[in-house]
Amino acid sequence: MNIDPITFAVIKNGLDTIVDDMAYTMMRTARSPIVRDVLDYSATICDAQGRILAQAKTVALHLGAVPDAMVVVVAEYGDDLDPGDVIILNDPYAGGMHLPDIFMFKPIFHNEILQGFAVVIAHQSDVGGRVPGSNASDSTEIFQEGLRIPPLKLYAKGKPDRSLFALLRTNVRLPDMLLGDLAAQLATCNVGERAFVKLLDKYGVETMGVYFNALLDYGERLTRAAIREWPNGRYQFTDYIDDDGFDQGPIPIDCTIEVQDDHLVVDFEGSSPQVKGAINCTLSYTKSSTYLGIRCALGREVPNNAGIYRCIDITAPIGSILNPRMPSAVAARALTGYRVVDAVLGALAEIAPDRVMAAGEGGNTVVCFGGYEGDSATPFILVDMINGAWGGRASKDGIEGVTNPSQNMSNMPIETLESRYPIRVETYGLREDSCGPGEHRGGLGLVRQYRLLADDAVLQLRADRAKIPPYGLRGGGPAAPSRNILDPDGRAEEVPSKITRNVRKGDVIRHEQAGGGGYGDPLIRDPDLVAVDVADEKISRKFAEENFGVVIQPGEAQPDLAATEVCRARLRS
Repeated sequence: MNIDPITFAVIKNGLDTIVDDMAYTMMRTARSPIVRDVLDYSATICDAQGRILAQAKTVALHLGAVPDAMVVVVAEYGDDLDPGDVIILNDPYAGGMHLPDIFMFKPIFHNEILQGFAVVIAHQSDVGGRVPGSNASDSTEIFQEGLRIPPLKLYAKGKPDRSLFALLRTNVRLPDMLLGDLAAQLATCNVGERAFVKLLDKYGVETMGVYFNALLDYGERLTRAAIREWPNGRYQFTDYIDDDGFDQGPIPIDCTIEVQDDHLVVDFEGSSPQVKGAINCTLSYTKSSTYLGIRCALGREVPNNAGIYRCIDITAPIGSILNPRMPSAVAARALTGYRVVDAVLGALAEIAPDRVMAAGEGGNTVVCFGGYEGDSATPFILVDMINGAWGGRASKDGIEGVTNPSQNMSNMPIETLESRYPIRVETYGLREDSCGPGEHRGGLGLVRQYRLLADDAVLQLRADRAKIPPYGLRGGGPAAPSRNILDPDGRAEEVPSKITRNVRKGDVIRHEQAGGGGYGDPLIRDPDLVAVDVADEKISRKFAEENFGVVIQPGEAQPDLAATEVCRARLRS
């Protein structure tokens, strides 16, 4: 069948509209703040073979794991799928990523024949386990982390599985929240199903099949064309995680990218063996992080579909932190995924420097409080994800107060947080002098300070970049490292980046996030831009002089150009 370019564009944009409508549905109907306000969820449409046709502008790190999960679902059920079926899974060793992320698949039928899948992934506030939130970085095996769900039918031919619902309800701390978010996922799948069937009705199954293949071929063709412009060769970069909360680090993430004409081979040989703590990262998530890093260096015109995956081979040693053996703990695997993205971008910086930014804040920081309110014994679980800063770019500064490029998430509004939880946020703002210096400086990290108002709670922190700061590129400097401070206005105890500990009423925890690395020589940054940052209190006069060689006299708004020239000459020598 000949491909009509107008029909091709209409179908392509139609699929993009479907997944974006799914994303809006999830946001509007979700019950938990982590989904509705923080936006920790994803949506996609797959064809009958499980190949991604389009994905919403949601958490990108989720979606590269969908192909592996689809393989497990199809292998488990094969022809045993009917209209009205809904399948869920979260088992990291059976297609999932970590237990709080529950995948939902709804097979889409047209005239009783399977034509595709609507897929929604949402981070649940709690799925049981040893600590509230089911996301502790100091768990040591998967069995501590919560309820593991292999591929199971939540609905069969439209009828709910009462036993599975009862099992879920009984094993989590916030059953109404979990069941509410599962209902939102189902509503989102239904939106995708209805719109997808309308496309099938309009163009016909045979025609749509042809155009689905054409869409994937188009994605592959544009990806190969972009890679073909890159120089052949092997490019290597190593980044590090501070530690796993148990053993001293650093923990290396070693990435080698080999450009072979129009194909990439990405190998993580040399990365750390799997670790005791819960930062191990399943191979599906390693793949997802790698796809994302490479996608950042491709052009905007490349569609987000499975055609990209045909151009990239990814390997990681079995038993490594990027491909652990069962029963390794993986609850905090996102932290390692962020570092995979940073390592991939570091290698790509030698291949396509104009398309890669310096390291960002290291991925979001998770601050979790879990406990009970008053005499009512009503449980509460706050899972707050702090999204901070980008690194400097080839032609622009990094951005602050924004999600890491791998996430597309949001910081929870203070008003929402304080109205729902026994927590008061005492500080929320940009962290002065946290940016990496460069011709284009990195973004500033965030500061967020919490006071517990309940009698007691379990505090969990999952942070990084306290020992190994975000790197700069092309002569740019690293950003300031992160810090966690307990009782900052009292004894000011600095605590590790990965902890679980009990806290009591009135206790205060302050997180100072790392900034983004700088890009380019900081001694050639426009002095007027440095002066603007000083005036905005983003950097201090001392930082400006020591890192950019720009002198701004007290009481002055403009740089002292003569003194700046002398200072820069001294720093260069």
